[in-house]
Amino acid sequence: MDTSKFRGAGVALITPFKQDLSYDIAAMESLIDTIIDGGTDYIVALGTTAETPTIKPTDRGRILNIIKQRVASRVPLVAGLGGNCTAEVVEYVEHTDLSGIDAILSVTPYYNKPSQEGLYRHFRAIAEASPVPVILYNIPGRTGVNMTAETTCRLAADEPNIIAVKEASGKIDQIEQIIRNRPDGFRVISGDDSLTLEVMRRGGDGVISVAANAFPQMVSRMVDLAAAGDFDGAETIMGRLREAIGALFEQGNPTGIKAALAVMGRIENVLRLPLVPATEPLMKKIEKLIAEYDLR
Repeated sequence: MDTSKFRGAGVALITPFKQDLSYDIAAMESLIDTIIDGGTDYIVALGTTAETPTIKPTDRGRILNIIKQRVASRVPLVAGLGGNCTAEVVEYVEHTDLSGIDAILSVTPYYNKPSQEGLYRHFRAIAEASPVPVILYNIPGRTGVNMTAETTCRLAADEPNIIAVKEASGKIDQIEQIIRNRPDGFRVISGDDSLTLEVMRRGGDGVISVAANAFPQMVSRMVDLAAAGDFDGAETIMGRLREAIGALFEQGNPTGIKAALAVMGRIENVLRLPLVPATEPLMKKIEKLIAEYDLR
């Protein structure tokens, strides 16, 4: 299976809302165009950054179709599709129109804190049900469970339909172990903007980036340079981005990235509860950093 389309800079797409909390489709379509024109390699829709838990299940198919139509096969498209009930996720996979979708991104089950064997069986069931490849998503800071390198590599070896992992554990030694022991063609993707270059130095394949919603050209260029082995050039770009990336996550995600996009005039600064917009001091800090480092 060709997994090369999931190398480089992916973007974890936000969901723009209007003041009345309805979907801002025009802003979403404009943002997709900007992201693609900025050189990013693929888009991830309906992931954590998209505030998917606040999007009604009946709306998710419609939003995914809107995104699919706007992307129009210009770049690969990944759909977030996970949960903490295996049977429900499998049913959703089987009943979702995945035509035009290149892969699904499925997060480790949250709250119930399964064992490693439970994680293994969960993802095997999803992979066997899915008509498209599966990218694992490990983010223990949000889910309460860490999928070990051993479990990730076991899944990669046993299930051909599992082709990559988005690793957001923050554990460089764990990520390094996956890279060292993965089967040929299995992609290891950074799930943390701030760790992108550290992961790529160790042989990782790029990033699924939050920051690239606002700064697609810079993130894409940085990842391209790193992929070519020019880590000095990549570090120069990261030097301009580092403080802004830190600010984006001070009050959680997607609070910070929506603040940045609002400062840049691309969306309204609206989130659905229980998330709330950035505080005024953080808004001013992000605005200052965008101007100081010429990030527009």
